[in-house]
Parts: sequence; C-alpha cells; structure tokens
Amino acid sequence: MIDTQRFGSELKALGYDFYSGVPCSFLKDLINYAINECDYVMAANEGDALATCVGAQIAGRKSVVLMQNSGLGNAVSPLTSLNQVFKIPTLGFVSLRGQEGIPDEPQHQLMGLITDKMLETMRIEYRFLSDDYEEALKQLQEADSIINSGNSLFFIVRKGTFSKVSLNSDKKAPKKENLHTRGEMLEAVSSVADKESLYIATTGFTGRELYELGDKENNFYMVGSLGCTSSFALGVALAKPEKKVVVFDGDGAILMRMGNLAVNSAYKPANMLHILFDNNAHESTGGQFTVSGNVDYPKVASACGYQSVESVTDVDSLKKAVINAQERGGLTFIYVPISQGAPETLGRPKVTPPDVAKRFSALISRD
Repeated sequence: MIDTQRFGSELKALGYDFYSGVPCSFLKDLINYAINECDYVMAANEGDALATCVGAQIAGRKSVVLMQNSGLGNAVSPLTSLNQVFKIPTLGFVSLRGQEGIPDEPQHQLMGLITDKMLETMRIEYRFLSDDYEEALKQLQEADSIINSGNSLFFIVRKGTFSKVSLNSDKKAPKKENLHTRGEMLEAVSSVADKESLYIATTGFTGRELYELGDKENNFYMVGSLGCTSSFALGVALAKPEKKVVVFDGDGAILMRMGNLAVNSAYKPANMLHILFDNNAHESTGGQFTVSGNVDYPKVASACGYQSVESVTDVDSLKKAVINAQERGGLTFIYVPISQGAPETLGRPKVTPPDVAKRFSALISRD
C-alpha cells in the first residue's frame, strides 16, 4: 500500500498542485489529500474534470484528473478531441473497478476488463500503479517526463493501493441539520404513491435503500449510468403514458447531466414525477462534497420548464406533494433536502440487473 500523504507530497514537489475529478471509493484517499492540500475542482462529470485540468495546464498549472473507470467513457470526447487535437498533456489516475478475479458490483464488470484497452485505443500511455511506494515513485518520475514531453499518461489504480487520508474538518460536505434520512423519505413516497407506480432509482445508496424497503417487480435499481436516471425514466414514461413513473434522483447524479432537466421539460411526460434527494455529498464514494450548496434546484427545474415544482423538508409534506402530483398529472419536480448517512448494515440487491430489467419489462408488457 502506498502512503498517500507522502505520494501526494511527491506529486506536489513535481509541481502537480491542481486537481479535478469525480469521486471513486478506490481513489477517495488521494482525492481527500488533493482537497486538503491542493486546489481541487469538484467536477460534475469526468469529461468536465478533464477539460478543467486541460485549461489549468495550458494556463501554467500542472494538473491531475481523478476518475472512476466507469466514468472514463464520459472523458472520451475531451481525451480524443481536446487533449489530442491541441496536444495538451494531462496526468490522470483512473480506478480499476471490476478487476478480473476480485468481486465487485455488476456495473463494473465490463469496464474492469477493458479499461486498459480503452486507453490504448485512444493512444494514451498508461501504467498500472504499483502498490510499492518506491516503485510508485519511479513510475511517477517517468510519468512527469512523459507529461513534460507533451504526452498524457494515466495511472490505472487497483483496489487498496492508497493508505487512508481523512478530509480536514473544514473541507467536509456541510451537514444539513434536522432533516429526514433518505430511507425515511423513500418510505414516505412508497406509502402514498399509486400502487401501480413504476419506481426508478439512481445508482448508489438510493437504489440500495429502495431495495431494503422491499424488493418489487415495479422497482428498477439503476446501478451504474450515473446521471442517466431521469432520461431512462423519460423513455419509459413516453412509451407507457398510462403508467405513473416515479424517479428517485440524487444531487451528485443530477449535477452530472443537468441538461436532462431541459429535455424532460421539452417533452413534458404527464405521468412522470421526478424527486431529487439532496444531501450535498458523494456519499457512496467517500462522502466528499458536491457543489449543490450553490444550486437552487427548484428554480433550475422551473426555469427548464417543469410544470409543477415543489420543495419539501418533512415526511408529511412529501406525502401530500406525491399524492397531489399523481392526482393532478403533469411533469412534476419535488426537491427534498435530506441528511447524510445510511444504515451501516445497508445491503445490495440480490436480484441481478438483467433479471431486474426482464421482470420490469414483463410487468409493463402485461398491462
């Protein structure tokens, strides 16, 4: 295991003091170091993180981009049409979720097999970062030479490579006091929503907590595809206008693809209820802050064209808002600030994603 603090200091000594990225549990300790000790931009998605680093690089700051390999796809466009075209190098660290032979979540299986192949296809040099500190320092020196020569290099990081680094207290996501938990609000919705409603939950704790409330064939746990939940729901809602569709979204997810709000509004499915749970944190990948504190989500949804927009903070108000939305119809957005935290014993869906899709489709087809 690498001493993250020492490794980060070596990066800093080489001039790498500007970071941007999207959190990953494999990289959370290096991310925490960067937030504590350097300039760090919490990007909405990996492509934007890369572009931010390229901008800093051309302005004279040696930069580092950090991302989960599931987000490497988001970075393909700037890697191939910004870095390569303008010949601006970037040093990157990408996690190896889904490494062959190591159990991981199903959404990481394919990417774990092709992470190195994707980088190779894009003609980006890469190294598997050693977990031996002295060897890793040699790799870092080599990487710096490659960056100085005008070429990008990415380190692929295996599980358990970095030692623990905690966020400084002043760098943590601000906690929202006296608010309900995600689980309480999920339970409130399911207790009053139309029994035939289709529930579509974003990846992370949201889908897992929905599963814990009781696995049902009308639940779709959208593992992976961060930010795509409402777009997926839009397709369902437009294809089955007679069904009531309820979307459970998160602040990190909605930030990643906020343009979805405009598209949803343009097509205005009358049967879609979009609920955003906001705890101002990337909770399932280390608890780092999101930039939600700067966003007025109800105003954003309203400006995009949602027909009805509400903001609620308690269980009873949420229940009332859900009942009214489903009785009234029309595209509705409900903003729900929540506290951070999830049950320590929170499990994961035992049903596989393909089986979730099959039964969900079969349910809709029967009606």
